[in-house]
Amino acid sequence: MTKTIAIANQKGGVGKTTTAINLAASLAVAERRTLLVDCDSQANASSGLGIDRSSLSDCHLYHALIGNRPAEEAIQQTGIPMLHILPSDRDLVGAEIEFVSLPDREHKLREALRSVIDRYDFVIIDCPPSLGFLTLNALVAARYVIVPLQCEYFALEGLGQLLNTVKLVQKRLNPALALAGILLTMFDSRNRISHRVREEVTSYFGNKVFKTIIPRNVRLSESPSHGLPIILYDINSRGSLSYMELAQEILTNGRFANDP
Repeated sequence: MTKTIAIANQKGGVGKTTTAINLAASLAVAERRTLLVDCDSQANASSGLGIDRSSLSDCHLYHALIGNRPAEEAIQQTGIPMLHILPSDRDLVGAEIEFVSLPDREHKLREALRSVIDRYDFVIIDCPPSLGFLTLNALVAARYVIVPLQCEYFALEGLGQLLNTVKLVQKRLNPALALAGILLTMFDSRNRISHRVREEVTSYFGNKVFKTIIPRNVRLSESPSHGLPIILYDINSRGSLSYMELAQEILTNGRFANDP
């Protein structure tokens, strides 16, 4: 059964798109058929995998959402054989306004993915830094949500709001949605605040915090500018090893034990 995971946090700059790109790439390298869905109008996940947005024309996620094109026509191959991407474009910013009066507008992404989802072992959805229409669609389409949390002073601000949104979606729109875990990102072992954030989050959320911690890493921050996931840009870097470890944790630690 396909495991659909939304990577969500309404705060920007927490490593959300970095996580979506590199978790998807690591799962694909582990020979799992993986689709990355770029659900952000900034389209950073698309450019981070080398997609030339000027070449997308009228065939990307926006057109799949409005029903102009089937999702399979918009999906593109990446530099990793088992990794595909459903790219995004700035046009996506208009979707929230266009769909505001439509019935079942929260189910548009789920409907768009219905015809392709069974082709993949994992579908990773990169959400925008907000709790608006697109993030809501991602949570309705997903079975799990991973929350990247930056190891800095203001990291916990807004986390409660996101988790309340998850609970509302569970109650009203997607009872199957579950919190897969909180992923600590941008961890600096030399920084006392990083250790304090880790301690606070772990003490409160317990085993809902991934054992894998994503460090601050120069090579990891460089890779998007080259249009490459870190596993292709520098496979031996700390960032690459961490995301491969995260993929292995997801594959083996029982977080998806409820799925067939």
